[in-house]
Amino acid sequence: MLRQYTALSIVAPNAERIVQGLKTLEVRSWQPEKLPLKDVVIVQNQNFLLNEGDEEMGRAIALVDIESTHLWQSDEVGAACASYWAAGYFAWVISNVRPFKKPIDVVAKRKLYKIKL
Repeated sequence: MLRQYTALSIVAPNAERIVQGLKTLEVRSWQPEKLPLKDVVIVQNQNFLLNEGDEEMGRAIALVDIESTHLWQSDEVGAACASYWAAGYFAWVISNVRPFKKPIDVVAKRKLYKIKL
Protein backbone atom coordinates (compact mmCIF):
# COMPACT_ATOMS: atom_id res chain seq x y z
CA MET A 1 0.00 0.00 0.00
CA LEU A 2 1.37 3.42 -0.95
CA ARG A 3 1.84 6.09 1.69
CA GLN A 4 1.95 9.84 1.05
CA TYR A 5 5.12 11.66 2.07
CA THR A 6 6.40 15.21 1.96
CA ALA A 7 9.39 15.42 -0.39
CA LEU A 8 12.26 17.86 -0.82
CA SER A 9 14.44 17.84 -3.96
CA ILE A 10 18.16 18.47 -3.53
CA VAL A 11 20.62 18.71 -6.42
CA ALA A 12 23.35 16.05 -6.66
CA PRO A 13 25.74 15.44 -5.00
CA ASN A 14 24.32 17.21 -1.92
CA ALA A 15 21.51 14.72 -1.30
CA GLU A 16 24.11 11.95 -1.24
CA ARG A 17 26.16 14.04 1.22
CA ILE A 18 23.15 14.06 3.56
CA VAL A 19 23.03 10.24 3.43
CA GLN A 20 26.79 10.12 4.15
CA GLY A 21 26.37 12.40 7.17
CA LEU A 22 28.57 15.13 5.66
CA LYS A 23 25.75 17.64 5.12
CA THR A 24 23.69 18.41 8.23
CA LEU A 25 22.15 21.69 7.07
CA GLU A 26 20.08 22.42 3.97
CA VAL A 27 20.14 26.11 2.99
CA ARG A 28 17.03 27.67 1.48
CA SER A 29 15.72 31.19 0.91
CA TRP A 30 12.43 30.24 2.62
CA GLN A 31 11.20 28.32 5.67
CA PRO A 32 8.56 25.61 5.98
CA GLU A 33 5.19 26.71 7.31
CA LYS A 34 5.41 24.38 10.30
CA LEU A 35 8.11 22.47 12.14
CA PRO A 36 9.26 19.89 12.88
CA LEU A 37 8.85 18.03 9.58
CA LYS A 38 9.06 14.28 10.13
CA ASP A 39 9.70 11.60 7.48
CA VAL A 40 10.62 13.94 4.63
CA VAL A 41 11.75 12.08 1.50
CA ILE A 42 15.01 13.46 0.08
CA VAL A 43 14.90 13.35 -3.72
CA GLN A 44 18.23 13.76 -5.50
CA ASN A 45 18.00 15.43 -8.90
CA GLN A 46 20.46 16.88 -11.41
CA ASN A 47 19.41 20.50 -12.02
CA PHE A 48 18.33 23.46 -9.93
CA LEU A 49 14.57 23.92 -10.32
CA LEU A 50 14.40 27.70 -10.42
CA ASN A 51 10.98 28.52 -11.85
CA GLU A 52 7.47 27.77 -10.63
CA GLY A 53 6.33 24.50 -12.19
CA ASP A 54 9.86 23.22 -12.97
CA GLU A 55 10.25 19.48 -12.47
CA GLU A 56 12.41 16.57 -13.61
CA MET A 57 12.97 12.94 -12.75
CA GLY A 58 14.91 12.30 -9.56
CA ARG A 59 15.63 9.49 -7.13
CA ALA A 60 14.24 9.19 -3.62
CA ILE A 61 17.23 8.17 -1.51
CA ALA A 62 16.39 8.73 2.18
CA LEU A 63 13.91 9.76 4.84
CA VAL A 64 14.96 12.59 7.17
CA ASP A 65 13.50 14.86 9.81
CA ILE A 66 13.79 18.65 9.70
CA GLU A 67 13.83 19.63 13.36
CA SER A 68 14.19 23.39 13.08
CA THR A 69 15.40 26.31 10.99
CA HIS A 70 17.48 29.37 11.81
CA LEU A 71 19.22 32.19 9.98
CA TRP A 72 22.22 30.66 8.21
CA GLN A 73 25.49 31.74 9.87
CA SER A 74 28.82 32.35 8.15
CA ASP A 75 30.48 29.61 10.24
CA GLU A 76 28.02 26.99 8.90
CA VAL A 77 29.33 26.78 5.31
CA GLY A 78 30.97 23.39 6.03
CA ALA A 79 27.86 21.87 7.63
CA ALA A 80 25.86 22.96 4.57
CA CYS A 81 28.54 21.67 2.12
CA ALA A 82 28.29 25.10 0.51
CA SER A 83 30.96 26.80 -1.58
CA TYR A 84 30.27 30.24 -0.08
CA TRP A 85 28.10 32.04 2.49
CA ALA A 86 25.44 34.66 1.76
CA ALA A 87 23.30 36.57 4.24
CA GLY A 88 19.54 36.21 4.44
CA TYR A 89 19.20 32.46 3.96
CA PHE A 90 17.77 29.86 6.32
CA ALA A 91 19.56 26.73 7.54
CA TRP A 92 17.29 23.70 7.90
CA VAL A 93 18.60 21.32 10.57
CA ILE A 94 18.59 17.75 9.21
CA SER A 95 18.39 14.78 11.60
CA ASN A 96 17.40 11.11 11.79
CA VAL A 97 18.68 10.23 8.30
CA ARG A 98 17.37 6.87 7.11
CA PRO A 99 18.77 5.88 3.69
CA PHE A 100 16.66 3.68 1.42
CA LYS A 101 18.15 0.28 0.57
CA LYS A 102 17.53 1.07 -3.09
CA PRO A 103 16.79 4.49 -4.71
CA ILE A 104 13.27 4.93 -6.09
CA ASP A 105 12.62 6.90 -9.29
CA VAL A 106 10.22 9.78 -8.54
CA VAL A 107 9.52 13.27 -9.83
CA ALA A 108 11.60 16.16 -8.43
CA LYS A 109 9.75 19.45 -7.89
CA ARG A 110 10.32 22.81 -6.26
CA LYS A 111 9.66 23.62 -2.57
CA LEU A 112 8.01 20.93 -0.45
CA TYR A 113 5.68 18.62 -2.36
CA LYS A 114 3.79 15.35 -1.90
CA ILE A 115 4.74 11.95 -3.34
CA LYS A 116 3.47 8.42 -2.78
CA LEU A 117 5.87 5.56 -2.05
